[in-house]
Amino acid sequence: MDKHIILGVHIGDRFQKASDVQTVLTEYGCNIKTRLGLHEVSPDYCSPAGILILEVVGDEARCLELAGKLGTIEGIEVQKMIFDHE
Repeated sequence: MDKHIILGVHIGDRFQKASDVQTVLTEYGCNIKTRLGLHEVSPDYCSPAGILILEVVGDEARCLELAGKLGTIEGIEVQKMIFDHE
């Protein structure tokens, strides 16, 4: 792969959508090199929303297919960063 692909995944309701998201991530697990989950948390609060940052590897079409499948889940927004390497 000549490109470095990073996916940002905003999950509007982690409590309701986490299992749907996890099902897709498991399907594409061999294409996920790095996974970082972020959400606001404090002793008195745990945000229902969260962001996943995924570094994906392998066939570019398959990586973009992952982004597309995640984007079909209601309440999920996916943004892509694609870096070309020369």
